[in-house]
Amino acid sequence: MKLRLPGRRNAAETTATDTSADSGEHTAHLVKTSGKGRPTPRRNEAQGRRPGPPPPPPTTRKEAYRRAREQQAARRGDARLAAARGDDAFLPARDRGPVRKTVRDLVDARRNVGSWFLAIAGVALIGTFVPSATIRGYASFLLFGFFLLLIVDSVVLNRKIKKTLAERFPADTKTRGASWYGISRATMIRRWRFPKPEVPLGADV
Repeated sequence: MKLRLPGRRNAAETTATDTSADSGEHTAHLVKTSGKGRPTPRRNEAQGRRPGPPPPPPTTRKEAYRRAREQQAARRGDARLAAARGDDAFLPARDRGPVRKTVRDLVDARRNVGSWFLAIAGVALIGTFVPSATIRGYASFLLFGFFLLLIVDSVVLNRKIKKTLAERFPADTKTRGASWYGISRATMIRRWRFPKPEVPLGADV
């Protein structure tokens, strides 16, 4: 029988204590080095950090369809706003690319005769219904003269577009149809153009 001195532990207790301490340190090290280094939050805690309470699930099929339509409408509205701002990712194929962007800026930076097309055509149309032959003649003359100015202005715009594109995009093959794209945009009222103008009148493009 072995005597046990006070204040001393036997070898088995010492070994067991050291082993458990090493195991605890090893486990803590594994937890610290692997994973996120912090306990996974509970579900109610994670939901508490959201901006607002989660919406309750739909109780009927009709409500589910209504929510789906509202989400689709919101996405379409956001996409239309982005397209109106000229975001290339949301634009139709005919409006995409740096070539079309340059053409739009060239058109939007100048005062185009075509922008008055609807106003002049409206006045001329009203004049044709007036009983007076003199007023009808003036209306026809006004419309004819406007079309002459429109043709001249379109020719000038066409030359400007071709010259600018040849200087900036000499190797680009996507310039076909760019002139007609610009002339068509020039015949629209400025506030009705889509995408919206991004340059002011008189800007140096």
